[in-house]
Amino acid sequence: MQRLNILALMGLLLAACAAPDRGDGSASGTAPAPVRPLPSAESTAEPAQPPAPGTASDAGAMLQFLQIQPPMAGSGKLEEPLTGTCCPGRWRQAGEPLDRENYGPIVTNPLRLAAEQPVSTFGIDVDTGAYSNVRRMLNAGRLPPADAVRVEELINYFDYDYPVPPADGPPFSVSTELAAAPWNPDRLLLQIGIRGRPVPNSERKAANLVFLVDVSGSMDSAAKLPLLKRALALLTRQLSAADRVSLVVYAGAAGVVLEPTPGDRHARITAALERLTAGGSTNGAGGIRTAYAMARQAFLPDGINRILLATDGDFNVGTVDFDSLVDLVKRERADGISLTTLGFGSGNYNDHLMEQLADAGDGNHAYIDRLSEARKVLVEQLTGTLQTIARDVKIQVEFNPAVVAEYRLIGYENRILRREDFNNDRVDAGEIGAGHTVTALYELSLVGSPARLIDPLRYAPGQRSGRAAAELAFLRLRYKPPAGGGSRLLERAVPAPRGALPPASDRLRFAAAVAAFGQLLRGGEYLGEFGYGDVVTLAAAARGSDPHDDRGEFLGLVRLAESLGPASARPASADSGRPGS
Repeated sequence: MQRLNILALMGLLLAACAAPDRGDGSASGTAPAPVRPLPSAESTAEPAQPPAPGTASDAGAMLQFLQIQPPMAGSGKLEEPLTGTCCPGRWRQAGEPLDRENYGPIVTNPLRLAAEQPVSTFGIDVDTGAYSNVRRMLNAGRLPPADAVRVEELINYFDYDYPVPPADGPPFSVSTELAAAPWNPDRLLLQIGIRGRPVPNSERKAANLVFLVDVSGSMDSAAKLPLLKRALALLTRQLSAADRVSLVVYAGAAGVVLEPTPGDRHARITAALERLTAGGSTNGAGGIRTAYAMARQAFLPDGINRILLATDGDFNVGTVDFDSLVDLVKRERADGISLTTLGFGSGNYNDHLMEQLADAGDGNHAYIDRLSEARKVLVEQLTGTLQTIARDVKIQVEFNPAVVAEYRLIGYENRILRREDFNNDRVDAGEIGAGHTVTALYELSLVGSPARLIDPLRYAPGQRSGRAAAELAFLRLRYKPPAGGGSRLLERAVPAPRGALPPASDRLRFAAAVAAFGQLLRGGEYLGEFGYGDVVTLAAAARGSDPHDDRGEFLGLVRLAESLGPASARPASADSGRPGS
């Protein structure tokens, strides 16, 4: 019986909806029944009963009984109205764009006891894609997901004016500095700075470049293919007759649009780019294979051979398995052809794949959110983007447990290496381009410091003394020359602090401000009460020379992130921050 009643009610509803709509809220010439409120959970009234079968005027009451409520004004946006004559007015559905962006998981580096694990090893990273991607999301009015924030890429977005290496020495300089941590004066920050030897564009090696462009349907938006074409056109204008450019595209299939062409044929290369249109599925693996074939065809034995993959990373045809794509690029790099990835767009951006492909291809990854970012990466930093000066660069720091109680590496979570990997030349690491700077920060506490978070071991082995007690840590770096061959080793001791520490330099204070910002976006686990206002105060005081206003823009992004965060987390005054050290 209950089933028959439900079927009868549904039949009545369908009959009501089928009645012609006169556009004035009535059906079949009968005024609509008044809408009755549903009884609350606390009501002692009789349970609601279905209206007796009747005319279409019972439609409103029936909708209410079935708890099918018309949306309130402004509740959502309807891309396409529902068809049919049922239910007067235009139904609206709450619509938030489907977000399929993909970020690799990041587990923040933990605090380590120097007495238990005195050695920290990682590969360097010159990528900057996370910073411009975070900027894109903040400017769109939302905080980034924590896994989109790779803190080391935020730090390395900025130049810290480390010393230029001498012409007769290694291809990069190494600097260290020690100062109090701005978020806890009882803890210290150790800054390790690397600067690659700059090479003017007029002196760089000839380049064999393959533009590998995604023209699938997912690239059909202003922030994707149109911006991509303008970005590569900027790069084209920097090339000379000694360079070679090929253009490979992929959608459902891959194809060659432009055979190897002298780099000074700017009009021809730009015209080939302008003809590109978006449509179809995304066979990224097929495009990568075709691009490597073109790179081998125009290979320069004594030059730069590089593929520039420009895409949103949304591969959905052919080889779509993440690990298989990375393995494909790893195999191809053995031919001396590197891969740089340029990310574009939002909504389906695959950051995880883009970063890992660049790592596997001995290249670098950048995210292009606007034309000025394209100019920075492809014009101002052109030789750094194209010409590698040191390969497989690894850093190993051994902390002296007689001086250092505990430490943690800030960022570089997906660059951590095993201790034995440092001396294994078959283990891949990061590359340094001409003029690139790399910054690494360790936060640490000394033996006897009140800021220690880990209790000392009751049965700790005896600590060394003597000359070793004068050293805070011992720093080792390994790198390979671009032309190949075995790795080379650099070593230096980091002296332990004696007495009061000198004031921190502007470059350390600004790097610390960026590091704190990145950690706040990831939850600020180790920052205590240090907040966005403190970051602004610290960075503003250490802004220094800022010819392109990159640091000024950073201050604006910090303030924007504070405004987008929960109100309970904001200080009474956004400008009230504690002074930096």
